[in-house]
Amino acid sequence: MSEVYIHASHISKKYDRDLVLKDLNADLHSGEILGFLGPSGAGKTTTIKILTGQLLPTSGEAEVLGIDCRDIDERIYEQIGIVTDESGVYERMSVYDNLKYFARILGVPLTQLDPLLKRIGLYEHRKKPAAKLSKGETQRLILARAILHRPKVLFLDEPTSGLDPSTALEIHRMLRELREEGMAVFLTTHNMEEATKLCDRVALLNEGVIVEHGTPEEICLKYNTVKKYRVQLRDGTKHFLLQSDETARRISAWLLENQIETLHTCEPTLETVFLEVTGRELQ
Repeated sequence: MSEVYIHASHISKKYDRDLVLKDLNADLHSGEILGFLGPSGAGKTTTIKILTGQLLPTSGEAEVLGIDCRDIDERIYEQIGIVTDESGVYERMSVYDNLKYFARILGVPLTQLDPLLKRIGLYEHRKKPAAKLSKGETQRLILARAILHRPKVLFLDEPTSGLDPSTALEIHRMLRELREEGMAVFLTTHNMEEATKLCDRVALLNEGVIVEHGTPEEICLKYNTVKKYRVQLRDGTKHFLLQSDETARRISAWLLENQIETLHTCEPTLETVFLEVTGRELQ
């Protein structure tokens, strides 16, 4: 059985009169990627700040690695890594020296730096000042710094926002590897396609409330109430069909006549589910 690394129970957070998190419940296990999904202002970053001890909840309880989030001190940071939009690098220092600085703080042997730089694809840039890195390279350096000490839990707040597709895919590959190694990843994103590919479980967050949760597949199938099929025939014609006896007969006939080029079921995506449940676009 995997261990529970994060447990949040009935968490709420109020700023003045604004309730930005409302009765939030979540668990994250070792070797799992949990996605908190929603538009800007949904409460994703606030959740991370509570779980990492940067904010106190107004009510409820939360634990990370068995430590009450109200009592977090510097010791927890030896076991967790954090990447947020506030994470930065020392621009005048080289890529290598950025990692070297934090390695000394965290007690990580310097012999681990070169293998990590190779793993994240920055070894050839190790002597380059961080100020001269591209946005994608800078994000990889920030991620490398967050996993330098091999934390048990990694918090990622919109880690691929604004990155080109190839760089985002590289970060996805690394996160899957970390998950396989047993690391737990708490990911926030408004990119539903990213979450579908990457997350073991997701929670759809809207105005501080979890409106749906489960695996991406479970959620999409739950809202697949109207069965639809998209068919392209060898002659290039395309057909969008609702499930019915007539549709079954047409598809069967096309199959027997070897006329079908492509055939797809049309389950809803996480994005369309979010729109259906909340009436809101993600952006």
